[in-house]
Amino acid sequence: MELLRQLDLDEIVWRALAEDVGHGDVTTAATVAPGQAGVARITVKEEEIIFCGGPIFERTLQAAGAEPDIEQISDEGAVLKRGDVAARISGQLAGLLIGERTALNFLQLLSAIATLTRRYVDAVVGTRAKIIDTRKTHPGLRALEKYAVRIGGGVNHRFGLDSGVLIKDNHIAAAGSITEAVERCRALAPHTLQIEVECETLAQVTEAVGARVGLILLDNMSVSDMRRAREIAGDSILLEASGGVRLDTVRAIAESGADLISVGALTHSAQAVDLSMRIEAAS
Repeated sequence: MELLRQLDLDEIVWRALAEDVGHGDVTTAATVAPGQAGVARITVKEEEIIFCGGPIFERTLQAAGAEPDIEQISDEGAVLKRGDVAARISGQLAGLLIGERTALNFLQLLSAIATLTRRYVDAVVGTRAKIIDTRKTHPGLRALEKYAVRIGGGVNHRFGLDSGVLIKDNHIAAAGSITEAVERCRALAPHTLQIEVECETLAQVTEAVGARVGLILLDNMSVSDMRRAREIAGDSILLEASGGVRLDTVRAIAESGADLISVGALTHSAQAVDLSMRIEAAS
């Protein structure tokens, strides 16, 4: 919740509503009487989900003019089963209808990310590995999506290019070598930013260790090579496994000795959870 409090949710909500509402909801204006009350009920249609997005769901309905009265809403991170009522909101019927699609889009996306993250986290329980996200997020929604990862039990990687040093293959090519790239970054970056290097081979791992980096990203390495990388790096350097991580492979990757496992799919491929939002005119 702390992350959400730091966000300008109003800006995100207004931008999302603006692209949907345009100059006004013609259908609602024609069919709903001024001041008419209504009730919205959100029901889970998946076998199991991790609920996420309640605060922005409520904020969206507020911005749409629903004047929502939250009669019931699930806690962030709650495990919900098929048929569970995730939320029940009463308010102005016109506002509920205007905000319905946008509010539900937020809820379905964030719950999907939290749900997928929890599956990965559960798959590595008992190992040293933590599941982390990437910068492969939908433009403009990064902070919200990374919030959902945390609700699902994952850990955030860099929020942006200014929050850490990650030397990748193209940076290495530009600088000429891992050693040179690290020296240049060390000369420019403040001491508070840890330096991480992406390595595709064990020879690169050895060079990165010699350059005294704090983290090494093992890019698309086999499990056996990751075990060998752990031996080369020792326990003083954090190892991040990345590339092609799936639910059916993440356990073996974790058992290879990786400290961090980055999964871009958490945010770029989470399939929206199936939630039903039924709105009714109050009797």
